[in-house]
Amino acid sequence: MRLTLIVLLPFISALLAAFLPSHARNAASWLSGLASLACAALILSAYPDVNGVDAVIRERSTCAPQLGLELYLRMDGFAWLFALLIAVMGVLVVLYARYYMSPQDPVPRFFAFLMAFTGSMLGIVLSGNLIQLVVFWELTSLTSFMLIAYWYHRAEARHGARMALIVTATGGMSLLLGVVWLGSIVGGYDLDRVLAAGATIRAHDQYPFVLALILVGALTKSAQFPFHFWLPNAMAAPTPVSAYLHSATMVKAGVFLLARLWPALAGTPQWFWILCTLGLCSLLLGAVLALYQRDLKGVLAYSTISHLGLITTLLGMNSPLALVAAVFHIMNHATFKASLFMAAGIIDHETGTRDLRRLSGLFRFMPITATLAMVAAAAMAGVPLLNGFLSNFIGNQSH
Repeated sequence: MRLTLIVLLPFISALLAAFLPSHARNAASWLSGLASLACAALILSAYPDVNGVDAVIRERSTCAPQLGLELYLRMDGFAWLFALLIAVMGVLVVLYARYYMSPQDPVPRFFAFLMAFTGSMLGIVLSGNLIQLVVFWELTSLTSFMLIAYWYHRAEARHGARMALIVTATGGMSLLLGVVWLGSIVGGYDLDRVLAAGATIRAHDQYPFVLALILVGALTKSAQFPFHFWLPNAMAAPTPVSAYLHSATMVKAGVFLLARLWPALAGTPQWFWILCTLGLCSLLLGAVLALYQRDLKGVLAYSTISHLGLITTLLGMNSPLALVAAVFHIMNHATFKASLFMAAGIIDHETGTRDLRRLSGLFRFMPITATLAMVAAAAMAGVPLLNGFLSNFIGNQSH
């Protein structure tokens, strides 16, 4: 029941926030913050049950008995780590958004979309069934569309939201086809069964086609070359959205999926050449394009593409050590990039511009920026814990 609560609490919060009056910013903030905090507490309480090799929590809840539908949730150390990241960053972003959003904005609607997205991301991370994972995957595309288009009176917000939805939803359809095909090879969609059938999958003559479909889904969500163009356009969203979706959670869903399916799909030349080639292209292209940006959030967006390219390259190396490095950098990047987006939002809020050519003398913002850096440093203090969980994950999935 604990895992079910972790996934359902954000959706319940979103539903309640949607019915609040448009001026109830404090009530919506408290509701969203407490829901995120409760999720973080529940996730932390699961630590003893996932701390060890082969330590996995599984929960099955029947949703529609007449249709045979059930909610199957699965948490190991790897899922625990990502779920904790989503919940903790959610708490920080809700706190940040309470003071960032204008009183004239319909803030409860914003928090309703934000919490629905949080629940969708937690559903991806904790899904024990691949079809169920794809359902939550598409929910993140829909809720992110609502968040990017939140300021719908702006043409760039509408354009960025449409582009993000078209690219990520198309990738989601590709992922669905790949998952269905993968399930036909394995004989089921349960994650445990798929991870245990790695040798069978890689030896199958249809493996290249399945791999291509799944990689399209993962690479579109993580804005990797040649699907990288949607992320900079999504910067029209409010800064709390950029700090949460476009640095810590949504863009991490693609590389999370690659790491999750690494035991089943990695270890082949196709995996190596596709991921390393596209990852290196994204790494270099994102870094070069960032040099020519004049918008502060644009620089951070292309930097995100570059860092995700590094993570994709590491995942493609067919090495357990590179996998550990990739997952470590996922957590590292989520922490510092969210802090940078928040700092960019503060600068934009106080100066009225994000144009780097007009920004100078920003020393007066140093206390705020230093505080955000200290938050990042405090998060990085958990490196020994992170290393232990990654070691458990690799040991669990390699046998």
